[in-house]
Amino acid sequence: MATAKKAPTPSAKRTARASAPRAAASAPSLIDDIRVLGRILGDVIREQEGREVFELIERIRQLAVAYRSKRDADAGKHLDKLLKGLSADRAVSVIRAFSYFSHLANIAEDQHQVRQSRLQAAQGAAQASPGTLAHSLSRLLDAGHSSEDVAELLARAYLSPVLTAHPTEVQRKSILDTERHIGQLLAQRHLLVAAGDATALHDTDLALRARITQLWQTRMLRYTKLTVADEIENVLSYYPGTFLTEIPRLYGQLEAALPGLEVAPFLRMGHWIGGDRDGNPNVTADTLKLALSRQAEVALRHYLRQVHELGAELSMSGRLVGVSPDMQALADRSPDHNPHREDEPYRRALTGVYARLAATLHALTGGEALRHAVAPSTPYPDAQAFLADLHTVDASLRAHHAAALADLNVRPLMRAVQVFGFHLATLDLRQSSDQHELVVAELLQHAGLEDYATLDEAQRQAVLLRLLREPRPLRVPGAEYSDLARKELAIFEAAAVARKQYGPEALKHYIISHTETVSDLLEVLLLQKECGLMHGTLGHPQARAELIVSPLFETIADLRSATAIIGGYLELPGVAELVQRSGGEQDIMLGYSDSNKDGGFFTSNWELYRAEVALVAHFQQLQASHGIRLRLFHGRGGTVGRGGGPSYQAILAQPPGTVNGQIRLTEQGEVIGSKYANPEVGRRHLETLVAATLEASLLQPEQPVPEEFLEAADFLSNANMATYRALVYDTPGFADYFFATTPIREIAELNIGSRPASRKSTRRIEDLRAIPWGFSWGQCRVALPGWFGLGSAIEAYLSRPGTKREAQLKRLQKMAKTWPFLRTLLSNMDMVLAKSDLAIAERYVSLIEDKRLGKKIFAAIVAEWQRTNEALSLLTGSKSRLSTQPELAATLAFRFPYVDPLNHLQVELMRRHRKAPALPPGTSHDTPPPVGAVESPTQRLRRGIHLSINGVASALRNTG
Repeated sequence: MATAKKAPTPSAKRTARASAPRAAASAPSLIDDIRVLGRILGDVIREQEGREVFELIERIRQLAVAYRSKRDADAGKHLDKLLKGLSADRAVSVIRAFSYFSHLANIAEDQHQVRQSRLQAAQGAAQASPGTLAHSLSRLLDAGHSSEDVAELLARAYLSPVLTAHPTEVQRKSILDTERHIGQLLAQRHLLVAAGDATALHDTDLALRARITQLWQTRMLRYTKLTVADEIENVLSYYPGTFLTEIPRLYGQLEAALPGLEVAPFLRMGHWIGGDRDGNPNVTADTLKLALSRQAEVALRHYLRQVHELGAELSMSGRLVGVSPDMQALADRSPDHNPHREDEPYRRALTGVYARLAATLHALTGGEALRHAVAPSTPYPDAQAFLADLHTVDASLRAHHAAALADLNVRPLMRAVQVFGFHLATLDLRQSSDQHELVVAELLQHAGLEDYATLDEAQRQAVLLRLLREPRPLRVPGAEYSDLARKELAIFEAAAVARKQYGPEALKHYIISHTETVSDLLEVLLLQKECGLMHGTLGHPQARAELIVSPLFETIADLRSATAIIGGYLELPGVAELVQRSGGEQDIMLGYSDSNKDGGFFTSNWELYRAEVALVAHFQQLQASHGIRLRLFHGRGGTVGRGGGPSYQAILAQPPGTVNGQIRLTEQGEVIGSKYANPEVGRRHLETLVAATLEASLLQPEQPVPEEFLEAADFLSNANMATYRALVYDTPGFADYFFATTPIREIAELNIGSRPASRKSTRRIEDLRAIPWGFSWGQCRVALPGWFGLGSAIEAYLSRPGTKREAQLKRLQKMAKTWPFLRTLLSNMDMVLAKSDLAIAERYVSLIEDKRLGKKIFAAIVAEWQRTNEALSLLTGSKSRLSTQPELAATLAFRFPYVDPLNHLQVELMRRHRKAPALPPGTSHDTPPPVGAVESPTQRLRRGIHLSINGVASALRNTG
């Protein structure tokens, strides 16, 4: 919004003239960029809403800055009074203004990150920062590893970011698209400032103003609930601008760093959207088919564009330069007989390639190519056949002095085909174990076999093993199966067809939520067998399964049982051999969100660590005896409480031996937009994943983790969990407190996902999904899942009977300094505490009707926050938060005055909304008023609350 000194609206020309001289001194800083965007936003608000609204917003901004930055108590009182007195209409205008400011500040931060990355790249490897390939390869070289070691690791590596849809992604695609344009204009503006080009700068500022006007006039919220199809389109929108272009560039970086060595296609994309049925009744066989078809269409249309452009570029004449025999044969097979291209073999060949791709697009998706120089011909049978034709073009160019042309666009396209194939991304299937149990029980019932529901675990295993050894199907023709059984079996059947249609990489993993027993895994094997995804019977020497049966261990109890469950499964007769023949890969997913909700921040992280160590030890034996490789899949969310935080540090903090080139991790909610909306930021993030995987795999610590560290962590975990569960699960009325003092009810109403916020229609914390649980705590600025309980745990450790406090403290300080696990955990918690604000949080406590209960529970939260904050200072030696990240600290300090009014207004509007009279039966506020009609007062309140949720999430970024 406007700068601190209020002035008449500057014209774009005057802005350009003012900006140009400064370029001679230095390029604009991050804060400069935020101020420029804020000033233009202020101009737009004045133009769109009038001077009165603009001055109101400016007054609120000034008071918020004075209260936050100058600790001006009077400013705080005036701000509170002003915000409480706003009408709903005025409140909505203010919320929109501060929300859009947060969006613009995010764009400026992304552009700043891009500039910093480019600067470091220009400075060379010596100045490369951690998380870059240059830095990691330098570390590997210093440790005695060769380029061949790196290439060998990559040849057996599998790294996959998996994009998921969860109800914390609050941005509309229209908003994201507009913000991409603003980011491009801001980058252009930097170049013009540096060049001192006032005329072009004037034009760019006009374009920025146009885009920010578009942003202001674009509806931020959805009036209808997202469908799975909407979520599919949202995630696919990141491919043309980021993944399809930036991943080949990243491979190019690796190839340049490892000259003369083959870099295997180890980095692949994954998705859940369209295949994740756990708790989402809207995902069916039809959405699975839609997701795979649309993924294929995105990949093939990209290839069609690239091949068309190649045809324009490769204009070489056969009268001037020769081609290889294979290249000539490819040209001769082309249906392109245009006499104008008779001597242009590359163009003729690529016309034929385009025609085959167009036919492939139609065969796989029903779509039509945009251009047709010749009619579509025979479809490619698979992506490898298309890749073979590109290899022919590439080899001919290199053999005839045109390697530069091959490197420019042919090689990146070949790399894209290696990575994305015709399937684009591997789509995971996921369902809860209890649903499989119901389907298996129904199949057995109709087949006249056992009453599966009454069997104990040993009996279930025996029945399932027997059925897996029998060739006959279980389904009875003509029998009436339930909707659940029909839907679940249809998914498996659609998966079998899809793997034949799009290739085996399209569907590889079947994830079982709430895996608690060995039979949970066997049930999925049986369903694969029933639907044609398992070939041969268990124990047959040629038997294999098409989908990897992947357990998901989520709660603390499940994590503790993980090794016993997967070990028991693979020890069953014939199972290990089946897994080995099916590819020798065993994925195991670890859930960060539910384990945190179950046991608290430190306990969740520690139990995950212990589970990984135990699994690796078990699989070292399986690797030797059966050739089965372990791949861990980390179900991380956006918030620190859900495993979020910097990915580079998170991967390096994994226990030694757990990565070994194999890792999958989820990208969820608004984190997808923050990481991948900007192409360069996206490539930088992917680069950090690769760099961390290399280091975690090849730079093993010389010494094991000291036993005293492990014992201390065990103690802290037990104490943390006791403190956490005492509050969340054992305090009477805590659920009432949570539902009253956070916007959980309002989040559930917001149209930000196709999945319900709770698994059951209850107010029990146990039934609430972990994602909205964490999101709600972030909104009210408590961020409880990211820190609660550790302060008491550390205090208990320092006060252990029979020990000296000083010696205990020194041990913890040494752990914090030298152990990556604890160092990363504390760094993430440092960020969470810096973003929390108990003064803001206290305002939400006023929403609870039982004031005594509210005061009691909030006092417990405050006391634990203070203990945790003090304990963190003791362990790290830093009295203030983010002392090791001064740039982030400065950015947050600049942002907070713009977030505070959003929280203030959120509380006020929630209070009004919850006191609003109930609607008559059969009516709803979910239906928006007709265009031009006036909203009802309750609709206006809801819109204001939902806008504030959007604004706070955008401002704090990793809240999902």
